[in-house]
Amino acid sequence: MLVTLVLFAQEKSDQNKQVKSDTIWLDDKPHHTQTQKQTQTTIETGKTITADINRSANQNLPIDTTGLTIDNVILKDLPNIKRMDSLWFKELYQPELFDSINNLKMDMDNMGTNDVRLDTVVIKKQLELLNQKTQLDIVYHPALIRTIKAFLKHRKKSLGRLFGMAEYYFPIFEEKLAKYNIPLEMKYLAIVESALNPRAISPAGAGGLWQFMYSTGKVYGLEINSYVDERFDPIQETEAACKHMQDLYQVFHDWNLVLAAYNSGAGNVTKAIRRSGGYTNYWNIRPYLPRETAGYVPLFQATLFLGEYAKDYGIVTTKPHFHYIATDTIVVKHTITFNQISRLLKIDEKELEFLNPQYKLNIIPYVEEQLYTLKLPLELSGIFVNNEALIYALVEKELNKKEKPLPKFYKLNNYIVYRVRSGDYLGKIARRFHTSVRKIKRMNGLRSNRLRVGQKLKIYSRYPLAAKNLNNSKKVKKHTNKKRRLVTYKVKPGDTLWNISRKYNVSLSEIMKWNRLKKHSKLKPGMKLKIYKS
Repeated sequence: MLVTLVLFAQEKSDQNKQVKSDTIWLDDKPHHTQTQKQTQTTIETGKTITADINRSANQNLPIDTTGLTIDNVILKDLPNIKRMDSLWFKELYQPELFDSINNLKMDMDNMGTNDVRLDTVVIKKQLELLNQKTQLDIVYHPALIRTIKAFLKHRKKSLGRLFGMAEYYFPIFEEKLAKYNIPLEMKYLAIVESALNPRAISPAGAGGLWQFMYSTGKVYGLEINSYVDERFDPIQETEAACKHMQDLYQVFHDWNLVLAAYNSGAGNVTKAIRRSGGYTNYWNIRPYLPRETAGYVPLFQATLFLGEYAKDYGIVTTKPHFHYIATDTIVVKHTITFNQISRLLKIDEKELEFLNPQYKLNIIPYVEEQLYTLKLPLELSGIFVNNEALIYALVEKELNKKEKPLPKFYKLNNYIVYRVRSGDYLGKIARRFHTSVRKIKRMNGLRSNRLRVGQKLKIYSRYPLAAKNLNNSKKVKKHTNKKRRLVTYKVKPGDTLWNISRKYNVSLSEIMKWNRLKKHSKLKPGMKLKIYKS
């Protein structure tokens, strides 16, 4: 494969001299069956220098990056392929599809677009029409009207920004919602949950557009590891949210109750139904719901209403920087950082974070048999693919120069099951498996530090093989003792079993067992204790 290097020279009119630019433009040419070497040493203004990069079409040879770095290379796309992408996008993307959410066209010309006063007759008609077009039960209710007025008075400008941003996300949501036969209007739930911030994290630890807790994300198959948190991936988390809503609908068979359960949990909804005397209409059980949930459905319906009637209430939407249809996804074949992509493709890192929010460290890992993708604006994806081999070669060259390696890839979806033994406590178990008490409690839903003998705990460890061996039968324990070094400790004044156990990093029960001590045995100065020191 040949790469053309175009070295631009600038003429100084006063000195009639040529000054060579440091910028190197790389443009792929058609593959040749054999490697060719062409070198032109004379540099003239605007003249092209063709250089061999030691890679033929039929051979997978390393690319020679001598003299090239990420910062002095400007990558270009093939003109004919770029034109094809442009024609395809022009044919497929029609702005009017994004201007009207869900193709909802309503003739409200009689209403002034800047009139924020709520005419009772008009709003009832609008709510009735909206109710006819959705499976959600939308009715005129004082709580809903109060919420609409509050939005128009205090958040009118921010709603315009959110509805503009929705033009990027709603196509993603609609595709998944339609797949699971969920009302498309549920796409507005992400606005209520996260204000369409894919990296939003609540004080309780819920994350992403749909605000999934860690444990809920794991239940619905979201991958979470050192590099990736799919709760922040718009596509993957939307898929999980649709499954969750579908599960809730199988329980309540009412979308307003699904919304309430999504917010506060199914248990709170069933308790409200009981306290109401068995009613299953949201507005009837609303007084018995938690305070936040009592306002949650009106908040959602107000957002839905103003989203569908934005123009009628003078809400001006701002256009998003990207449209979903104007992006493309590439499977990466080498670990690469956002900073490297930014310098190579001349795209802001903040834009890369917006398009690829699932990467926690702004690093896209490469792992065999795993597909990690990079989403780029359409015009840049062609440049990336066109120069992919060279990009990876430059990245590898730069990474080899770094002293500090990138964080090691660490999967959290592999765990062992540990059975609690006599003498165990959370701190001891955490040290044994190189984790923390907090993580063990979170992954097992423990509210206190109390354990019972025989209790099973899920343990996520960086050392699964060691953890597996430690979780075996007593034979392993005996084998472990043989590997320890026996020391004899002479008790000093003021010593306690606790202090001695901390000193040698062993447990109280182990010291008592090795020395045949009873629970209330007292230590005396000069007493000798056997300690199996690791």
